[in-house]
Amino acid sequence: MVDDRGMLAASEQREKNLIQCGVGAGVPDGMNKSVCKSGEGGMEMDDNLLWVYEQRCKMAVASLQKNGFDAVYCKRREDACRNIIDEARKARTIGFGGSMTVRELQLEPELEQLGVELLQHNKPGLSAEEKLSIRRRQLTCDLFLTGSNAVTLNGQLVNVDGVGNRVGAMMFGPKQVIVVMGRNKIVEDVHAAIKRIKAVAAPANARRLNLKLPCAVTGQCSECQSPERICRATVILDKKPSQANIRVLIINDDLGY
Repeated sequence: MVDDRGMLAASEQREKNLIQCGVGAGVPDGMNKSVCKSGEGGMEMDDNLLWVYEQRCKMAVASLQKNGFDAVYCKRREDACRNIIDEARKARTIGFGGSMTVRELQLEPELEQLGVELLQHNKPGLSAEEKLSIRRRQLTCDLFLTGSNAVTLNGQLVNVDGVGNRVGAMMFGPKQVIVVMGRNKIVEDVHAAIKRIKAVAAPANARRLNLKLPCAVTGQCSECQSPERICRATVILDKKPSQANIRVLIINDDLGY
């Protein structure tokens, strides 16, 4: 049984943590401002710039819809969280693709209140065999939550994987996939997507995972031949795979790598 009071408390705490803007640059005097508070301090964004980001997000959403994806524009992080929680209520097993974006949404406490089984291969203390077993179970879970390295304005999802469990589950297996990403993942085309992944996402993830890779030291891709290389499988979803149920949530905020 779900503890409604616990759910409410978790939801309220998450929303308090999530009320923030994605860009913290100062705004010149005299310009319209939209203020979002984060913790004790506050960050400000010019309304005009926020509108530009909104149009870009909506353009990507419209293109994704044309390509067969169930795409949704989310004005705030909270909107994406509600969408995910509503879908999670239908699930018994929820898999995680190792996404920093999903982690930043701080969904886990509320998902635990639902009483569902959370399949997370990155939990501390797991053996290599246990991680592999969880990755395999993620391929047939009820709901798979993941991010995307990039999305083009033409509505293509572009990802580079090291193991393949994330891109594999995105394309086939889970009953429902939700791909969530911030506006910082939107790029012009596939070429720009690959460039972004190798210049930003890969080095950042290499450092996060404490891998012995050149990009974790220099911050730049050197097309290494390291056995720990994480850029091994490049997958471009031009259209929604015919047997997959994929919902893409694009948030007007900066999230993940």
